[in-house]
Amino acid sequence: MTQTTHTLFDLRQRRALITGSTQGIGLSLAYALAGAGASIVLNGRDETRVRNAAEKMIADGFTADGVAFDVTDPAAVAAGIARIEQDIGPIDILVNNAGIQRRAPLEDFPAGDWQAILDTNLSSIFYVSQAVARHMIARGSGKIINICSVQSQLGRPTIAPYTAAKGGVANLTKGMCADWAKYGIQANGLAPGYFVTEMNKALVENEEFSAWLCKRTPANRWGQLEELHGAAIFLASDASNFVNGQIIYVDGGITACV
Repeated sequence: MTQTTHTLFDLRQRRALITGSTQGIGLSLAYALAGAGASIVLNGRDETRVRNAAEKMIADGFTADGVAFDVTDPAAVAAGIARIEQDIGPIDILVNNAGIQRRAPLEDFPAGDWQAILDTNLSSIFYVSQAVARHMIARGSGKIINICSVQSQLGRPTIAPYTAAKGGVANLTKGMCADWAKYGIQANGLAPGYFVTEMNKALVENEEFSAWLCKRTPANRWGQLEELHGAAIFLASDASNFVNGQIIYVDGGITACV
């Protein structure tokens, strides 16, 4: 039976875990998926912030839980995912959003910062996805959305390690498809361009950078968080059941132009 357009994007009866979701893109995507009907599990390292964000979502009329654990710690990830699956319910949708940024010329980049970026932006996606996918495989279905970046494809001065990590996320996404598609899992990447977020606050307020960005971007502006919502709902829903291993750039056209 052919689904209607409405039911294709309906996330009711599904649960989504979003890592790094107490603010910024992660929290915005949590609200997007909740608005489409999903139950939400918020995550971060700070238990108080996770609890407060979940309580705010509940006050706003959505179904939400908060589970704090460090996505860079494999043992903590395993325990956190087990807790969600046993005490809250099955994870149908995983959004790997946790990430950090550090800036320095590559020749001066501290080794500790390099490792922190790889741990948070790349290794954590392996840890969390593997733990969640084992349950999805047993159920024969699941959606994994990895938050990539225009830096999955482009480079810029002072952020080479971030670019390396986000490039790795894009190819890890393809690897997930290669290994897990046969189990009914769709793994895709959502790659934002330059969006107005807490992490980008300094860049947004930098008139020289904002002028450069608007000139470089065909849309001639920064992105707004709600402009990521449609792509996220698409990748989380039945509308994308035959979409796998793809990276969707939501960037105002910046990766389309030299």
